[in-house]
Amino acid sequence: MSNCYCGNSVSYQECCEPYIKGIANAPTAEALMRSRYSAFATAAADYLVNTTHISKRRLHKKSDILAWSQANKWIKLEVLAATETTVTFKAYFLDENLKAQVHYELSTFKLENGNWFYVDGEY
Repeated sequence: MSNCYCGNSVSYQECCEPYIKGIANAPTAEALMRSRYSAFATAAADYLVNTTHISKRRLHKKSDILAWSQANKWIKLEVLAATETTVTFKAYFLDENLKAQVHYELSTFKLENGNWFYVDGEY
């Protein structure tokens, strides 16, 4: 059994997949952020759009999200810090030229009607 894409030491099926498939809601901002990383790794663009805050969705085209998730090979996620509404992380990936990249971000999340949403990030 391999670990989840998000780095947790349980399988994808036990970790992020229930959120991505809509079986359960991510209970925390960090859980949502981790599941969004797994969604990039599995090209689950619908989930990425649906978990982006409604006020920001117009800035994120599903076709662009899907293309970016598929163009890269996702290596690992490192969560550096988390509060109730923010997560600081590094996402390691290989770009389309197989060049190693690190995406560093401080993401902000918002809880609405029992669901967490990605609002924005500082790079």
